Amino acid sequence: MPLSWDLIIRFTLGGGQRRFTRFVALASLLGMLLGVAALITVLSVMNGFGGELHQRLLTVTPDMVLEPANPSEAALGDLLTAATEQSAVVAATPFHQGTALLRHAGHSRGVQIVGAPQSGLRDVIDLDSHITFGDLQALELEPFSVILGADLARLLRVRPGDNVDILLPRLTVSPMGVFPKSRSLRVVGTFAVGAPPDAQVAYVAEATARKLLGSAGTKGIQLRLSDRELVPQVSAAIRPLVGESTKIRDWRSSQGSLFAAIKMEKITVGILLTSVILVAAFNLIATLTMSVTEKRGDIAILQVLGLPAKKLLMLFLGHGLLLALLGISLGAVAGVALATTISDLSLWVEQAFGLVLFDPAVYYIGGLPSTLLWGDVLAVVTVAFVLSLLASVYPAWRAAQVPPAEVLNYV
Repeated sequence: MPLSWDLIIRFTLGGGQRRFTRFVALASLLGMLLGVAALITVLSVMNGFGGELHQRLLTVTPDMVLEPANPSEAALGDLLTAATEQSAVVAATPFHQGTALLRHAGHSRGVQIVGAPQSGLRDVIDLDSHITFGDLQALELEPFSVILGADLARLLRVRPGDNVDILLPRLTVSPMGVFPKSRSLRVVGTFAVGAPPDAQVAYVAEATARKLLGSAGTKGIQLRLSDRELVPQVSAAIRPLVGESTKIRDWRSSQGSLFAAIKMEKITVGILLTSVILVAAFNLIATLTMSVTEKRGDIAILQVLGLPAKKLLMLFLGHGLLLALLGISLGAVAGVALATTISDLSLWVEQAFGLVLFDPAVYYIGGLPSTLLWGDVLAVVTVAFVLSLLASVYPAWRAAQVPPAEVLNYV
């Protein structure tokens, strides 16, 4: 007796099943549908969050940083010359940065003070395009001025035009004792990139950084490349020119821990949501096991008609996979549809009900970004199919092991 998909479909959709068995089968199908759809949607949203944060964060992060062991003016000049000789380097600037404490009206925050020429702040870290108030030229025109991140300004309760006190890890000796060096800075602007630097970084002119930090802090050269993926090639080309004592860092090392955490979070969420598919697979085992019990009469007839045990096993495997594939297919379609529309859907919910689902002050992103990767869809579908296949093996094997004596009882 030949085995065909037509027989499998008729065997699956035919009668002879109790209402409870059909309910469990429907629950298994819906569980598979929801699990696949949810996993595709959540992975797409996490891709969107990671990509959005990646893009925003790297706009104010130099592609490469060169830090000499002895940051003298001559050493920095040699590094700048070696860097600009590389064809992939489109901009380079000296910088001087260090940690400090900003205070205003009883509020204080630890910050990273970064000083660089106006051209460097504009061309290397693209700060100019993220200024929300003021401009970079004000840093050069007004001594001891500062541009703060928008979140930092909000936390300190300052507005452009206010003065903030800066405390530096340098000691000042006076008749009253030893105190940290302090200075008043005038806020001439704010910037916002929608990333953690908004609450952590303050920019000053190169001359201001030199006066504030002195010999403390870190000095070096920041580079912007035509393509940040060329970092390994540029690093290999520069190394012989700058010597082994010079540290060469790139955007992967400076922000690598954050991006690694986002990737690990995506994997963790994926594993947790896979448990939904696993539950649906267990429901599939229950469905097929009950189906074997209820369809013993059909099994008997098929065996009498000459269907061998191997084909009987394949029949029940096909029975289980048909249910699973229906759920997986519908779930994949629903997941792709939701992943491609969830950004617009979240905006509609906010506008229709006057809600703020994602506060930019908390999430740095005002909407719900989503980036659908077909590799994720393929991985989810493959995992769901494999789990369904494994779930179908035992009930199918059990159906093929029905003893002949039991078969004769149904004939």
